This record gives sequence, structure tokens and C-alpha cells, in this order.
Amino acid sequence: MRPDGRRATLQSVADAVGVSRTTVSNAYNCPSRVSAALLEQILATAAQLGYAGPDPLARKLRTGVKSSVGVVFTDALPYAFKDEAASGFLQGVALAVEQAQTSMLLIPAGPESDGGPEQIAVSTVDSLVVYGVPEGAPYMREILAKHVPVVIVDGATDVPGVDVVGLDQVSSSAMTARYLAELGHLEVGVLCHRLSDQIYVGHVDEARLARATYTVQRERVQGFVNEFRRVTGGRGIVRIAERLVSDLDSGISGASAILRDFPGVTAVACTCDMLALGVVAAAGQLGLSVPGDLSVTGFDDIPSAGAAGLTTIWQPLQDKGRVAGEMVLGHAVERGGRKQLLPTKLMIRGTTGPARARSG
Repeated sequence: MRPDGRRATLQSVADAVGVSRTTVSNAYNCPSRVSAALLEQILATAAQLGYAGPDPLARKLRTGVKSSVGVVFTDALPYAFKDEAASGFLQGVALAVEQAQTSMLLIPAGPESDGGPEQIAVSTVDSLVVYGVPEGAPYMREILAKHVPVVIVDGATDVPGVDVVGLDQVSSSAMTARYLAELGHLEVGVLCHRLSDQIYVGHVDEARLARATYTVQRERVQGFVNEFRRVTGGRGIVRIAERLVSDLDSGISGASAILRDFPGVTAVACTCDMLALGVVAAAGQLGLSVPGDLSVTGFDDIPSAGAAGLTTIWQPLQDKGRVAGEMVLGHAVERGGRKQLLPTKLMIRGTTGPARARSG
């Protein structure tokens, strides 16, 4: 808000900085045309005055361009195309965007990307789908300041006034816990990736799990742990390990650490399929048979999981993206608050079996 109480405009920001209206417009629409120092000054002044950027509706009326959807990613952009779960989700968003005859912009905002909040602030979009946002993420301020429809997918559920699309992560993981307990497993490992933006690789205690800000990972782990302890009457032991990313190498290193430090583990449940495929590979390297010596489960049911015969939790990856896209494109002018949870099911395949007999 300007000192005189009136709403800040692009012109008032230009006047405060001492540059032309075109320069401020370039800061939002063509930031490469503005020096880094001047861009920082413009955005800081805009924030001080309460100016959130060009009005998307005014831009549409002026240019005739249909609404564009921004997809905010909490990882570096290459991950969006390399990770099968993320790419399946993006295909769904793209279907909704194509149906609406509009466009889509990918915006990296995770800890590995530079200038996440700045890229969000200068992006010219009319709605935002936010994928995997952690609780308390600083860039949510920039997202909400744009005053456009927002849908959070597989992320924080404590942000007021936004729509949410996701899964019942707790009950989904509980299905795996019950199944492994029914097979006689009493000491199991759980391998997850990044619980918070505080970089950590190693075994996870209850204190770290309680502090986790990545909602999906925390709920998948907690859902498994709580159900496993319940169905085993408190006799079940769960060893939790965390890796930074969800790829094959992380699965191999995570499984190796669990099996080295806890040789009594007879099954490893993973919070995503790529980690699980890495666990299967690690078992082979250690001379263990799957599922004879070690049962392995995943989560997501990506194409590679089906091809490998992996027992996993299926979720409708493409439908999740499509639903999120349709929801944000059909959003009313007022803020949202809707929550849509999609179905999941346990896919039992060849990487799970009865617990091996304990030696001694």
C-alpha cells in the first residue's frame, strides 16, 4: 500500500525506484532485460509498497491471451522429466491445459534451484499448481501475493484459502504395513527421501520424523510405522532411513545402510518406487534373494515398477495432474478451500513373500 493509502500500481513502483514504467514491466515480464541489481531493487520496492505484479485479468483483457497455468516444482527442473511419478503428474496437467487451449509454465522453487521466490514473483501466470510444497515454504508468500487461483498437490495442507489435491497418504501406507505384518515380518526398514530442506542422509529417529516439513514423506512414514506397530501388537520394529532424492542410487545406498546396521530386517518399505527398485538392486549386490531373503515394497506404481514386478501402492498419477489442472482452471474468483483425495490400492507382485526364518 502506498503512503497515501491508495493501492500500489506499476507506475507507483516506477516512481519510487526512479525508473520508467517499461523498466518495471520488464522486471516482471522480461527480467533478462534488467540488471540483477536493478531487478532486486524493483522487487524489493514492490514488496514494500504491497504491489504483487501485473494484474493477470487486465493482461488478458489487454492482450486477448487465454489464461496460463504455472506449475511450481520443489525440485530442479530436470527432475520433472526424469522422475516417472513427476512426469506422469505433468502429463495430466498438460491434458487439462490442452483441453482448455491454454499454456503451462514450469517454475523451479526447491532448495536445489536458485531464485525460486524471485521466479515466482516475476512469472506471468493466471493460476498456479504447486507440486510438493513443504510446510512453511518461504515462497508461499510470493504465491499467495499474486492473488491468482492456487491448487497444492502432494504438499502442505495447512495453507488457508487454497485448493488441495492428493491422497490419503496415511491410510495408503497402512495397507503396506498390514500386508507385511500378515506375511510374518516383525523387523522392517522404511526408506524415504527428503523429510525437510535441512539436508540429511542417515537413520531417522522419532524427533526428526516429527519435525519433517515434507507432508507426503512424513505421512507415508508415519502411516506405515503406526499401523505396523498396531497390527503387530507393539512387537514390530521399524528402522527408518532417509536419503536426499528418490533415485536408484539413493535406494541402493539406503538399503545397504539399513541391512548393514540392522541385519534382522526382513523387509524394506519405500515411500516411492525408484527407491524400492534401488533396494532390489542392493539386495542382488549383497547376495540376497528377493523375496526369499528380503521383501521390498514401493509407492506410486510408476511404469518401471510394473515392469520389475514390484509390490507397490498404486495411485492415479496422470489423473492427479488432470484433476489439479481442471480444478485450478475452473476456479472461482474467490479463494478456494476444496480438498480432493484420490483412490489408491495395494498391487501385490513378486517382490514380497513370507518373512525368512530368523537364525538362532
